[in-house]
Amino acid sequence: MNLIEMNGINRHFGAGESRVQVLKDINLSITKGDFVAIIGQSGSGKSTLMNILGCLDTPSSGSYRIDGEETAAMDNDALAALRRKRFGFIFQRYNLLGSLNARDNVALPSVYAGMAQSARHRRANQLLADLGLQGKENNKPSELSGGQQQRVSIARALMNGGEIILADEPTGALDTHSGENVMEILHDLHRQGHTIIMVTHDPGIAANANRVIEIRDGEIINDSSKNADIAPSQVASLPENNSWAFFKDQFAESFRMSVQAILAHKMRSLLTMLGIIIGIASVVSVVALGRGSQQKILQDISAMGTNTISIYPGSGFGDRRAGRIRTLSVADANTLAQQQYVASVTPSTSTSGTITYRNTDLTAQLYGAGEQYFDVRGIKLAEGRFFDADDVHQNNQVVVIDQNTKDKLFGRNSQPLGQVLLFNKRPLTVIGITQKDDSPFSGGSDSLQLYAPYTTVMHKITGDKHIRAITVKVQDGVNSQTAEKSITDLLVARHGTQDFFTSNSDSIKQTIESTTNTMTLLISSIALISLVVGGIGVMNIMLVSVTERTREIGIRMAIGARQSNILQQFLIEAVLICLIGGLLGVLFSVGISVLFNTVATDFAMSFSTASIVLAVLCSTIIGMVFGFMPAKNASKLNPIDALSRE
Repeated sequence: MNLIEMNGINRHFGAGESRVQVLKDINLSITKGDFVAIIGQSGSGKSTLMNILGCLDTPSSGSYRIDGEETAAMDNDALAALRRKRFGFIFQRYNLLGSLNARDNVALPSVYAGMAQSARHRRANQLLADLGLQGKENNKPSELSGGQQQRVSIARALMNGGEIILADEPTGALDTHSGENVMEILHDLHRQGHTIIMVTHDPGIAANANRVIEIRDGEIINDSSKNADIAPSQVASLPENNSWAFFKDQFAESFRMSVQAILAHKMRSLLTMLGIIIGIASVVSVVALGRGSQQKILQDISAMGTNTISIYPGSGFGDRRAGRIRTLSVADANTLAQQQYVASVTPSTSTSGTITYRNTDLTAQLYGAGEQYFDVRGIKLAEGRFFDADDVHQNNQVVVIDQNTKDKLFGRNSQPLGQVLLFNKRPLTVIGITQKDDSPFSGGSDSLQLYAPYTTVMHKITGDKHIRAITVKVQDGVNSQTAEKSITDLLVARHGTQDFFTSNSDSIKQTIESTTNTMTLLISSIALISLVVGGIGVMNIMLVSVTERTREIGIRMAIGARQSNILQQFLIEAVLICLIGGLLGVLFSVGISVLFNTVATDFAMSFSTASIVLAVLCSTIIGMVFGFMPAKNASKLNPIDALSRE
């Protein structure tokens, strides 16, 4: 039975005037189980014929059938499947992968066939033992002699069954003794029923075959057989596995090879990652800076009052007529306090004047407020107590002072609690001291601020009948914009006109958040440019890597790797480089934050989990996008062109 049939095979190289015809109307049939030697001088076309026989190359014209199946109609993956199932290649230069040990080199074809890892390791070990290489399973090619490497190559050719063994000058790189051992192995394989097709220029080697085909100038000039009767062959390919384990093994092999490639070129890989590292570190650090500064600003706003609405006379800040408008009253504050959406209300007034203690006179600002004022404004107590409702109702002449007043009026080491000071010649007893407030909304770090019950200020110091402002704290869960509108409508109804304006701390907070988010986005967008630059660097390095490893790609394709296997391998490598670069960038950013937080005192960098995850995800996507083209180029290589590349 004819296993191989060729009819009218022609092969041309080049185009136009440089077009050369290497094979000319080749007609050839090979019986299953035969031992065929193709002999000819260099340039005769014998190697081209073998490449077409092994589906590494395609004819320019003619028909080539294997077991009755026409190869011209097959795509690249179908041809790869044919090489994987039917053929086993023995190359003159062994073509072993230097990064793999003997066992893994032998087992590689079965990876692409979907054989389980344990099964392929057992079979690889057995084949190596059968060929006299027991104990050499973990040796890499550089640790083996030429004869041993060729036997590893033979074991690899048999891994998936090796129904057809294609041996290209199998003894060409070996000494006489090693060559004799290889020929003996080929004879044993022939006796077992394998179809052997050997290419050689040595008539002595060709004499080992049952059938000798001589080729000259691309034409068969002689075809002779010692025995025309070929015993039936029972050799068949091993079944392929297409279960989920198959895809897992494909991915695991691609992942392992990618890691080996990265580790084999550590410096190049690190330099490739550098652009990604800088880009990711920039993005994460900028977001952390923006987040930290935003939190600091919001803390300062909280010091003004959390979820508060302040009501002032006039049309707005800077209104020169506001001082003449005296319509806000304690009754307004009491009415607002009765609304369901209001948590607390504190009327307030203020006046500036001279404070006196012993022989020291200073200018200060006195704020008259209700007992809830400190809670609403987020003012913290350092010593003593705040005034309470009884103090407000009874017009008690008590005062709470800030740290500046304590230091400048009483001295840093003095104890002012219980002392009496004069404000505009009116006595006030110090009952509390507030914590130092460095926020930009506190009125300035050098200003002197005092707090007394508003009833005391109005009735015993200023004599005012009306208050200067009302501060409303809105209930938790109530929309501050809705509450602000309700307050405005209520006071307009009471006053008959809108002779006041409101200041909503939530609006300020939203404005600050919007501004910082916009700035963070802007700076992050600039930082993303470095990520794109880093991605271009990854693409360039991957293109170089494909060029450097073209021969390796050819070997993998020759033993049955699909285009998807090659694509997956290089794509994983690009993604790994970017992913590792992204993680290093995050660690670098953490290092920056530690240094920054040690030096800076105003605010600290604050990391966002979302920004870190997004940055790492972004680096992975960059690896996929910029690694795809080099990976695609690698998968599209012609096997014979790749194998011929040094």
